[in-house]
Amino acid sequence: MRTRQLATVTLEEQRIGLRAKLAATWTAFMFLYAYVDILNFFTPGVIKDILDGKVFEFDLSQTFSTTALVLVAIPIFMVVLSTTLPARANRVTNLVVAALYVPVTAFNAVGASWLYFYGLGIALELVLLALIMRYAWTWPRTVGAHGDRP
Repeated sequence: MRTRQLATVTLEEQRIGLRAKLAATWTAFMFLYAYVDILNFFTPGVIKDILDGKVFEFDLSQTFSTTALVLVAIPIFMVVLSTTLPARANRVTNLVVAALYVPVTAFNAVGASWLYFYGLGIALELVLLALIMRYAWTWPRTVGAHGDRP
C-alpha cells in the first residue's frame, strides 16, 4: 500500500521597499488620526459643543480650523514625501515629523471623556509613529568607493 505525500508549497516572500513601508505606515496613521476624530462625533455632547462653537477647550474659529487642517495635512504630505525625497532628507524628515507627532498625539488624551476609545486610538497611533521612526532610524546604508558612508 502506498501513501500519498502532498507537496509542500512555500509562498514567495516579496520584499517591500522602505519608501513603500514608510508611505503605507503614514497612510495608516493618517486614517487612524482622522477616524478617531470622526468617531468622536458619536461621543455624547460633542455635537452640541461644536454647535455651541467649542471643540474641547478651544473656540471654533478660522485659526482652529486652519490648525486642524495643517495637523491632518502633514501626514498626508508625508505619504508623498516618503516616496519622493532623497534618502538622507527622507530619513531626517520622517524622524523629525514622527517625533513631533508623538506629543501632538499624546495631547489627545488630555480631557478625554472616553478613555478606552481615546486610549486605544492614541496607542495605535503611537505604535505607527514608533514604527515610522524605527524604519527611518534603521535606513539601510551603503559603503562608498573609499569606505566612507554617504
